[in-house]
Amino acid sequence: MSLSAPRAILFDLDGTLADTAPDLAAAINLLRSKRGLAPTPYEVLRPTASAGARGMIGASFGLTPGDAGFEELRVGFLANYEAAIAVHSTLFPGVSELLEGIRSAGLSWGIVTNKAARFTEPLVPLIGLHQAGCVVSGDTTAHPKPHPAPLLEAAARLQLAPEQCWYVGDDLRDIQAGRAAGMATVACQWGYCGASEPSSWGADHLLPTPDALLALIRATVAAAPLAA
Repeated sequence: MSLSAPRAILFDLDGTLADTAPDLAAAINLLRSKRGLAPTPYEVLRPTASAGARGMIGASFGLTPGDAGFEELRVGFLANYEAAIAVHSTLFPGVSELLEGIRSAGLSWGIVTNKAARFTEPLVPLIGLHQAGCVVSGDTTAHPKPHPAPLLEAAARLQLAPEQCWYVGDDLRDIQAGRAAGMATVACQWGYCGASEPSSWGADHLLPTPDALLALIRATVAAAPLAA
């Protein structure tokens, strides 16, 4: 579809801006090691990384919230992760250039993640995302994504209307939240994407790389220049 020129680009964090799966996988496998269990293969864990503790525990222990033992595992996993939150996590290739291109175009950018603030706040500067115009964590508002509240909070912090923002993410809930907030949505294929097919999410655009996203932003801004 034809998109309106944005004033800001909002991003999910895990699996969109940052490849945090290595540290998440290390945290869950440390939990297994302490229980005398063999590590879960990384290729099994990586696709679930966007779902945080729920995804890691589901993939590694086969438990879901409400199952006996889940909460104990969740507490242990989060403690492990908090203690080593940015050992191997990095920005995805092309993300630094994408963010610089957004700044050069005169646009703002921000982060809207379901990761709790106790993890988001130390992680963001450690991986070089300290220039974000806003950071909205999973516990910033009363409801996490796919509820639109976090995205609406981000737009408000940037003093923009929701329709002036795009939201970029690697999970169905990201696209659902963006659409519910009235924002244009972009599904990023370079992320984790989970078990479902991104083409089925109903995003306005489906893009393979950060470079492709920057090209789309530049083309859209050039076609409809921002008012002075």
